[in-house]
Order: sequence, then structure tokens, then C-alpha cells
Amino acid sequence: MAKLGKRTAAARDAFEGKANLTVEEAVALVKSNANAKFDETVEIAMNLGVDPRHADQMVRGVVSLPNGTGKTVRVAVFARGPKADEAKEAGADIVGAEDLMETVQGGTIEFDRCIATPDMMPIVGRLGKVLGPRNLMPNPKVGTVTMDVKAAVEAAKGGEVQFKAEKAGVVHAGVGKASFDEAKLVENVKAFVGAVNKAKPSGAKGAYVKKIALSSTMGPGVSVDIANAVAE
Repeated sequence: MAKLGKRTAAARDAFEGKANLTVEEAVALVKSNANAKFDETVEIAMNLGVDPRHADQMVRGVVSLPNGTGKTVRVAVFARGPKADEAKEAGADIVGAEDLMETVQGGTIEFDRCIATPDMMPIVGRLGKVLGPRNLMPNPKVGTVTMDVKAAVEAAKGGEVQFKAEKAGVVHAGVGKASFDEAKLVENVKAFVGAVNKAKPSGAKGAYVKKIALSSTMGPGVSVDIANAVAE
């Protein structure tokens, strides 16, 4: 068995025997043990009692974190004419139409969020097999197919986080950086949990939120008390 490094061993010792903490306790523990040489992301994972293979149990949505994500989000916009100009003025990193489609088809995807005006969807639709698996496909349900390009770009740049249940019913996202103040991370965590809780689908049966865990990019995870996390 490989020998653990000092940092990893110390982190495991710090987390030993700790579980079902309040959001405040979990954030403090994760933050204090994020000692990598870079600013680690604080990540949340929620295990939900849903089967996303059924349409009435799919969980998907978007939430604007009150304190942002601390991450620089690269935004691509499919638009023409005045809407393309609007996107550029709002701070979009890449703007195009057929030319952007060809770039993506060629395997170059240099963006983290994709927005499109409705008239661009016949073009964007051809990219479903490329953008879909990366959770980059524009979707009106999360506000990325819209004529209000300016608002969509500014939201993406300002800390908006999309979430979608994976095959096992797990929702995962980054909710800030370890360098954030504890209070700001707590606010972000509770905002994210609240958004996922409100997105409960009609087909969900039994316990909806089964487990919540927080971790940093390079650190162990710790479970969070569900009742505390979902409390208004």
C-alpha cells in the first residue's frame, strides 16, 4: 500500500470520526484543511433519491450563488447581428454562428458556458452529441436559450451555477474557493442546497435528499446534516 503524504495523513486525521456536521462546522473543517499550493475549490455533492432515467425524476436547474464561485467562467454565445454585438458588450469570450459551430465540431471547446438566441438553435442542435455530454448544451429551462443575451452573459460571469442530476442521482458543483470567508461559503452552500431542494421533481418518491457532503479539490469529504442544510 502506498504511503500517505504528510498533508494527506494530517487531513484524514482531522476528518476522522466526524460526520453529519452543520454547514458551518463542515465549511470550517474543509476550509482549514485545504492546504494545497493553489486555491482549492470547495465542492458539494448531493445524493438524491431520484432516477434521472425517468423524465419525471430529472433534477435540473440553476442558482446564482450570493458570493460567486471565485472561478473565471468563459462564455460562448451563438448569435447574429445586434444580439452578437450585445453579447460582446456584455463580456462574452466567444461569439459566433456557423463559424463557431464549425470550431466546436472540430473539437475546440474553449468555454465553460454556452448561450444561444432561439434562432440559433437549428445550428446549435447539430452539436448535441458534442455539447450534451459536457453539460454545455443551451437550454431554455436554465436560461441559456434566450433573447436577453446581456443578462445571460452577466449571470454566467457573476456566479451562476447550473446543476443536473447524474445517472446515479448525484448533483455535484463547486460553491466557492477555500480562500473565501467562512460566512460567504456557508451562504453559498445553503443557496445551492435550497435551489436543489426546490427543484424536487414530481416523480420523486421517499426521501429526496439522501446525503450531502462537502470537500475541497484535494481534501477528504465530510457529510453534512441534511436537516441543517435544508433549513430555511
